[in-house]
Amino acid sequence: MQNEKVRVMVVDDSVVARSMIIRGLSAHQRIEVVGYAINTIDAKKKIEKLNPDVITMDVEMPGQSGIDFLRQYIPTHPIPVILVSSLNLRVFDALDAGAVDFVRKPEAQDDPDAFVHTLAQKVLIASVAKVRSSPSVVSPHPKSPLPPLPAVPLGSSSSFDRVLIGLGASTGGTEATLEVMKRLPADIPGMVIVQHMPPGFTKMYADRLNRLCKMEVREAKNGDELHRGLALVAPADLQARVVRIGNKYTLSCTPGEKVSGHRPSVDVLFQSMSEVVQCKMVGIIMTGMGQDGAAGLLAMRQKGAYTIGQNKETCVVYGMPAVAHEIGAVCTQASCTDIAGVLIRHLKALS
Repeated sequence: MQNEKVRVMVVDDSVVARSMIIRGLSAHQRIEVVGYAINTIDAKKKIEKLNPDVITMDVEMPGQSGIDFLRQYIPTHPIPVILVSSLNLRVFDALDAGAVDFVRKPEAQDDPDAFVHTLAQKVLIASVAKVRSSPSVVSPHPKSPLPPLPAVPLGSSSSFDRVLIGLGASTGGTEATLEVMKRLPADIPGMVIVQHMPPGFTKMYADRLNRLCKMEVREAKNGDELHRGLALVAPADLQARVVRIGNKYTLSCTPGEKVSGHRPSVDVLFQSMSEVVQCKMVGIIMTGMGQDGAAGLLAMRQKGAYTIGQNKETCVVYGMPAVAHEIGAVCTQASCTDIAGVLIRHLKALS
């Protein structure tokens, strides 16, 4: 695939959006647009003939939605799909249904060139991604148990109040992180999540985790205090750092340059934890392209942190965890369904 162009099929009912995507991707030297479809029915007819490596697909279309297409088609035809969506909560349903990643459709005030550049990068990543053939089962009831996931409470030990957890993920991370979070108890130590995501989506993602998991989850605001039972999702387009004030820890969310190509950056979060956290800490690095978080995780481990990397078999893209493992930043590797158990066993051993 490295020496060949990535073959892309564009599925969108909007002539304007379709033309912009086709024109933009066709200009990329490593991408070939092999055809398009005006809806999912049209796509099903053309996929076998066009044989694309990657599909870009709108979420909301007349007739069958992109989500329904994914649920019906991906289990038997595991083609990487990149969603091209407006600011819409259903994008997370589509990721749960098996899409690899998503990009936000540009609005009138947005730079179309920036949109095309982002989409092209995601297409290249998707071309080497592992498509999930069995989407996760998500409970429709807020805060309800998710059998057979017991999420046993950690207990009343005050030592858990002196533990901080950092988690970083990118491509494939929205669903992989959910697999971890829904298995954790309500009284989890204070936690910060960095998930590479466009502006506008981090609050929706935090709200989704809050509905489906037992602990409180919300999008972080600058100055939020970290405490037991709370997980904070770093807001898009800001750098998130842990700050120590006396015997308390807060999260700084401020503008800044991209680090390791990202804002927020997992490296920035992990590096800040390695520098200021004086209690016990855990770092978790999950699926994603590139190396964001690897150096920061190594710094955490060198300061005594317990570190967990997602294993290759369950990563959509085994990039970030692979680099972290190669440089010695990872204490143990586990699947996304086992990471919660590994974490809980470690925390119980601290008490």
